[in-house]
Amino acid sequence: MKTLHNYLTRQILASLLLTVGVFTFVLLLIHVLKEVLPLLMSHQVRASTAAEAIGLLIPFVWVFALPMGMLTATLLIFGRFSADHELTAVRASGISLLSLISPILLLSIALCVLSALINMELGPRCRVAYNGLRFRIRAELSSAQLPEGTFIKSFKDLVIYVGKNRGRVLEDIMIYRFQNETNLIMTIHAPHGRIQIDATNQQISLSLLDARLLAVTQDRPIPGRADDWTVQLDQKPTAQAKQHTRISDMTFLQLLNELRELETRLTLPPGRTMSQDQMRAAKRELEKQRADLTMPIRVNLHRQVAFSFACFGFTLIGIPLGIRVHRRETNIGIAIALMLVAIYYSFILLGQALDTRPEYAPHLIVWLPNFVFQAIGAVLLWKANKGV
Repeated sequence: MKTLHNYLTRQILASLLLTVGVFTFVLLLIHVLKEVLPLLMSHQVRASTAAEAIGLLIPFVWVFALPMGMLTATLLIFGRFSADHELTAVRASGISLLSLISPILLLSIALCVLSALINMELGPRCRVAYNGLRFRIRAELSSAQLPEGTFIKSFKDLVIYVGKNRGRVLEDIMIYRFQNETNLIMTIHAPHGRIQIDATNQQISLSLLDARLLAVTQDRPIPGRADDWTVQLDQKPTAQAKQHTRISDMTFLQLLNELRELETRLTLPPGRTMSQDQMRAAKRELEKQRADLTMPIRVNLHRQVAFSFACFGFTLIGIPLGIRVHRRETNIGIAIALMLVAIYYSFILLGQALDTRPEYAPHLIVWLPNFVFQAIGAVLLWKANKGV
């Protein structure tokens, strides 16, 4: 038994490393071709920055690549194990299928723990860091959008002239602010300026030193004293309003804190005297409002936890399906794996699409694929163990 367990575990681990590597490469390639490669090919970012972006994307794609790799590995290995009649030889030796696959099931549980770490902590943090890196790259390119010696009209209600542009350091800046695109309301002239980047709040501002302001009121200019001014550049996508971390990019603990904060805001106002019927009606209305407000957070909380059990469900259904398919061909196993993954993720996407409809209990929908896959897998595994 020890020899069989070691043999089967080595086969699964080797196939798992290969399939996870392939799926990681494919998912990374989609993001790189869409977001990183155009900047790299245009020499707008350094190779080290592109490598950092790819490194931050790896834990994020592992959220999907790890369960897909485990499912594909079990389909391939047990399909070949059955096609080569090795399973028949094992059964002839009096060893049951459940005894044979016990280390594989333990491996899938260990992968569930790893998936939980990635889904609930590492993946969201790397995604936030990747988004911050993308913003910094765009912010670094903002100086190229302020060319010297020309009037820049790409900003809303602003016309900017820059005498010299030395990276983020500017000289001889003139800014004309208009109302309704035609009425001049303010002119600012500054001998020096600097582009400042707030990566935390994702804002880009133009700091003007010793700037002189000239306001126009009733067609008459009103001069102002020299002072330092800061102008927010309102241009998409480089300049954005202050943003917080998206719910889908929060870690598990951040989601819990956000949920508690929202729930504490929705309480009955103190000091109000109400009858028992009014109190019950007010509590029902409060619970409804609380469910409407907090459901998107609850969906993401349950999604992170439920998705962590995907490796176990995929293993339970992958082993008997691989035995039933009874094929050595790799393409058959990959095709079945992709079909099962599509079915599994469709439930996740459905739950996320209904996150503003608490009456459909979307936080429970994300658990359905686990229950379905584990139940079907357990039945198929029991039949395979009986030789049915």
